[in-house]
Amino acid sequence: MNRTVAIIGAGVSGLTCGVVFAERGYRTAIFAEETGQQTTSGAAAALWFPYDAEPAEKVIPWALQTFDVLVDLTRVPASGVSIIELRQFSRSSEIQIPDWAIPLGAQSVIPSSPSVMSSEVETSLVVSPFFKRGFSLRVPLADTTIYLDYLAARFLKAGGEINANVRFEKLEAVDRKFDLVINCAGIGARELVQDMDLEPHRGQIAIVPRIEDLSCAVVCDDAPLMYAIPRRNDCVFGGTNDLSSDLAVDAGTTDRIIAECSRVLNIDKPNVLAERVGLRPFRKSGVRLERGRLRDARTVIHNYGHGGSGFTLSWGCAREVVNLATL
Repeated sequence: MNRTVAIIGAGVSGLTCGVVFAERGYRTAIFAEETGQQTTSGAAAALWFPYDAEPAEKVIPWALQTFDVLVDLTRVPASGVSIIELRQFSRSSEIQIPDWAIPLGAQSVIPSSPSVMSSEVETSLVVSPFFKRGFSLRVPLADTTIYLDYLAARFLKAGGEINANVRFEKLEAVDRKFDLVINCAGIGARELVQDMDLEPHRGQIAIVPRIEDLSCAVVCDDAPLMYAIPRRNDCVFGGTNDLSSDLAVDAGTTDRIIAECSRVLNIDKPNVLAERVGLRPFRKSGVRLERGRLRDARTVIHNYGHGGSGFTLSWGCAREVVNLATL
């Protein structure tokens, strides 16, 4: 196979596409201004769950394909992928289990004192009566401090090449030796291809030490957005979903996140190990996954606009990119 592939972007979408192409024998190179933990993906909670992405009729099938791959990766310790119980709550009395979640075993949860953390595991933590309704679901969790490096290593092992600190003003600027260009630029596609449908949905998180007895992920989408997600070596507290391109950490926001998560979990405020901000690439007209032509006649496949579902859609979208490439 002599086709050469250039992928723009080294977040989870770019890396996953890189793995899929390289492992199929394509000569593949990734070009990105930022890599690894510096990408938006590095600031993601990376809990599998379709969030802030449209349209549902496409997003859900991609998400379910990715679910299956991530479940398989739980058998690879180096991947950093595990299965965790997600508890999704609402502060109002109305929350409905999504249709797609029922075949995955989702069950209703009515919070009650002293604990709603897990019906199977005793815990000293209290998720307070702030929540009215919820549901539980076992889902994959990708520890980004491990998973992104795993993808990069797997890509390189398959013969791929990663070029960091590279910025293109337009896709046609990619070296002509690459006859196929894959656009996984995330929020960067707004400028790269002048896509004004893209909105930066700003997410700020705080990394805190692992919390004893917190064995499940706790999420509430009601304002204020709140989530606490335990990982192998730490815990992610969040969060925000504001229309803003400001990448600066806001100290007041961190204080609010810590206070709300601590209140919900009924714990003393933990120390903050790190703070991160990422811009979710939400696209008002839906995820852009389509084949096209550059002005120089080369094939381009766009794969961006995944909102808060980059990890959740990554493998399903990467497989469709490959299918489009072979038309």
